[in-house]
Amino acid sequence: MSTEMLTRYAGWPVIAGAGLAGLSTALHLDGPCVVLSSSPLGENAASSLAQGGIAAALGPDDSPALHAQDTLAAGAGLCDPAIVRTMTQAAPDAVRTLLEWGVPFDRHSNGALDLHLEAAHSRARIAHAAGDGSGAAIMRALIARVRATPRIIVLEGASLRALDVHENRLRGIWAGLSYIQTSACVIASGGVGALYAEATSPSGNRGLGLAIAARAGARLADMEFVQFHPTALDIGDRPGRRPLVSEAVRGAGAALIDETGERFTDELASRDVVSRAIAAHLHEGHRVFLDARKVLAGHFAQHFPTIAVSCAAIGINPDLHPIPVRPAVHYHMGGIEVDARGRSSISGLWAAGEAACTGLHGANRLASNSLLEAFVTGQSVAQDLNAISLPNAYHVTDAPPALTFAHNYGRLMSAEAGILRNEAGLSKLRRRLSSDALQDDHALVGAFIAHAALQRRESRGSHWRTDYPERAAPHRNSFVLADLPLHATSLEYA
Repeated sequence: MSTEMLTRYAGWPVIAGAGLAGLSTALHLDGPCVVLSSSPLGENAASSLAQGGIAAALGPDDSPALHAQDTLAAGAGLCDPAIVRTMTQAAPDAVRTLLEWGVPFDRHSNGALDLHLEAAHSRARIAHAAGDGSGAAIMRALIARVRATPRIIVLEGASLRALDVHENRLRGIWAGLSYIQTSACVIASGGVGALYAEATSPSGNRGLGLAIAARAGARLADMEFVQFHPTALDIGDRPGRRPLVSEAVRGAGAALIDETGERFTDELASRDVVSRAIAAHLHEGHRVFLDARKVLAGHFAQHFPTIAVSCAAIGINPDLHPIPVRPAVHYHMGGIEVDARGRSSISGLWAAGEAACTGLHGANRLASNSLLEAFVTGQSVAQDLNAISLPNAYHVTDAPPALTFAHNYGRLMSAEAGILRNEAGLSKLRRRLSSDALQDDHALVGAFIAHAALQRRESRGSHWRTDYPERAAPHRNSFVLADLPLHATSLEYA
């Protein structure tokens, strides 16, 4: 990117991230904007990998109030009820807008939307596309719309490197080594899954947007709540992303069994419950499988083509064999703390999607609320930007901050901040990561997770402390960088 080219976009809002949240923001804006995409549009975006679909009260026996009730129950007492009501009420219109934008949601022969049932939902309310290819289908439609919208400038191969903040007000951003003068940035950079050794998310999802925001002074919240999906495909010790075996497979009636063929848990309990049950069974020396042989009557690939391809890659035919599964990191409920409009604690900085902590998910995300949140938060941020006049920024700088080093802490994160946690392991993790956090963005995000998990001396939702197995009074953890003990003399937990 040339300096001359970037000067052309001075004053335009910059959207850092090109998943569903980032593209929704761009498409809902009235004026021009710049979208930073580290890869070609649609590649390496977690949104493109989403299988289940988008949750919305669309059935005749459903309502936004029931959807809200299920969301609050899954969130284990830490959801923001007002945000939950807003999101669930917005969900049906979100699906209708996506239909207008060309998303081919699956339908019954009579034309009605085919709605799936997923765990912890009291109604079948998951609108899906291409069987288990919902995220990819949604992204294809939005990418086509973005490509056809001249006011949206997409810079592929460009990533947010740092924010230029003075007196808590944004005045520009660095994209790599290049500077864009702007008073509005939206971080839509996704989650933190790839910080762990086993995750369903793309390798780039390591929370760099959160680290960048934190270094600029933004407040982060709920960092301890890392959701494990119970049923990622068990590919053994092979490196790389773990393919997801959608919640919808269990919703269709598939059973969780061990090597003896016996069931050992309720397949449709909330994700945290099922993940812990599987982890405990694996710890006892068992193997765990998802058995769909009877319920789908030899038509697994017709219903779940993406999963069938992943299974075939390891020699499994789900019509003939049970599918080997194990938990893997899937979603982060924490992130940049924002209000209902997506505004962070820094003037001029917004966040949307998984990078934002809105209060929708609480301690445990309800299945298929993630695509809903991505779309609706993008819309909310855009509406807020459309309603305000952005101040002119005249500050120009050619001195980007030094690039940080990126180490792999995956095994340590999985061992000490995984499904089961305790003070000794979390303290060890925080001590190790804190020694690198000033220079390494990955270490900084991991240190936030460890610090928040140490502060939460209870078990709630996706956060389970073996040394504090009971719930305490509900509270939320919120931090800025200065709150972290990043010096060796202050690392011991008090």
